[in-house]
Amino acid sequence: MTKTIMLLAPAMLLMLPGCIAKTAVDIVTLPVRAGAQAADWATTSQDEADRNYGRKMRKQEAEEGKARKKADEQRRRECRKAGYDNCG
Repeated sequence: MTKTIMLLAPAMLLMLPGCIAKTAVDIVTLPVRAGAQAADWATTSQDEADRNYGRKMRKQEAEEGKARKKADEQRRRECRKAGYDNCG
């Protein structure tokens, strides 16, 4: 058992500095990554703006189509009520 510990101890000491260095780098870069994430949340990219505009326009066109269809139906109803045959 002590032989195993004696053999593994140098290997563990060699692995430990890499682990500590990685942790130190993570701690140092954390504020930068947090700031970048906050900036990303606060701003809208061109792709997001285009997507939102397209969604808005499709919704508006759908509403206009429904209103047009409703107005056409109302016009035909009034035409038939007035006694015309060709209300097309």
